[in-house]
Amino acid sequence: MMDVTLTSLQQLQNHATNHIMRKKVGTFAVLTVILAYFTYIFFAFDIIGLYQKSSSENAMTLIRDSYSYKVHVTRDNRSGEIDIKIEGENKGAYPSGTAPEWVNLAPKKTVVNLGSNHTITLGDKDVVYDVPGYGQIWAEPSNGGVNARFPDGELPDFISVSKNRLMILTDQGRLTVTRNRTEIFRYFLGWELFFFTLDSPYYGLSVGEIVSLAMNGEASEILSDFWNNRMWLHKDVAWAIFETILMAFIGTFGAALVALPLAFLAASNFAPSQSVRFAMRRIFDFIRGVDALIFTIMLSRAFGPGPMTGALAILITDTGSFGKMFSETLENIDQKQVEGIQSTGAKPIQRYRFGVLPQVTPVLMSLVLYFFESNTRSATIIGAITGGGIGLLLTQAMYTQKDWEEVSYYITLIILMVIAMDWFSGKLRSALVKGSGNDTV
Repeated sequence: MMDVTLTSLQQLQNHATNHIMRKKVGTFAVLTVILAYFTYIFFAFDIIGLYQKSSSENAMTLIRDSYSYKVHVTRDNRSGEIDIKIEGENKGAYPSGTAPEWVNLAPKKTVVNLGSNHTITLGDKDVVYDVPGYGQIWAEPSNGGVNARFPDGELPDFISVSKNRLMILTDQGRLTVTRNRTEIFRYFLGWELFFFTLDSPYYGLSVGEIVSLAMNGEASEILSDFWNNRMWLHKDVAWAIFETILMAFIGTFGAALVALPLAFLAASNFAPSQSVRFAMRRIFDFIRGVDALIFTIMLSRAFGPGPMTGALAILITDTGSFGKMFSETLENIDQKQVEGIQSTGAKPIQRYRFGVLPQVTPVLMSLVLYFFESNTRSATIIGAITGGGIGLLLTQAMYTQKDWEEVSYYITLIILMVIAMDWFSGKLRSALVKGSGNDTV
């Protein structure tokens, strides 16, 4: 008896040991596959090459441009004329003869104070940049290029010089001197002219002053100045947001209307024959198997760019997705309710209307609302291709590579739009689920 017990214990021990070894081997195999995969990614995507090509300086400039703005002080080296523009745009130009407080305009000697004792003096012909801790840098543009003199010693990294161009980039700003132009950039925190442009009578006023003017009957003028801002184009941005939401709305709910009757042909308890059900399901698989971006490109070639092209692309793709999900929902209905309606002598259309739709409507609407919220994000990318909505403004701002604060503004609006749509669709889905529960009770 003792020998039998010892044998059983030995067998259990061997079985446990083998099981643990198999687990260890399996775990090691999985870790080996993961390590091999990441090794492949490391070489296939040339991580070393990407790191070598990366520029921390360009990255920091991009980040700084997203939350700050530049004021350009530009002198035409041929005529001597000086103009000052926010972000270098004519819409943000200071009137002739005027300048911000850190620029001292004079006929033959304009002094630009960049802060922290960094000063640039624009003489009659030459340019002098006084860099604290380094010394004075002198430059004079001529027909032969740019002549420059520097303090003794090796040139620091913040100076880039060639025969035709001198660029000095410090924490306080940037100076660029070429044969024809001298340009100074100075960064400031914030999004300048976001509310009012320089030509607005409300520019430079405090919040209290604007509120006081609004309460004294100028509210409509203040709102009009903000709405028609020529720099930030709030009116156009609002319309672009509306276009994006409309694109998602038409595509999503249009797909739901098309997919619902087709879903009956794909449901096993409603399809007239197996061949019809099989064919309809393969059609749904084909449609949803092609991404909306592919349909966007195809439709834009066929119908031209525009928001409606993007809406059609979403409609086609979502028809396949809705068709599959709607048909599966129809297959899971309670047949007793349908049979009860049928016992009253109801016709097929009436059975669908009163026996099927009340059961599936909350689920279907919940799916549609979820896709609507998701398609709001997708419509941004689709709009960038078809030429509509906030996606178009975003890509245009990126292509210029000039006003990255506008890019961050549009991205912020897109995030807020998605959050709002998520909250709105979540509330509606919750209401539908609660309503469905109350009906059941």
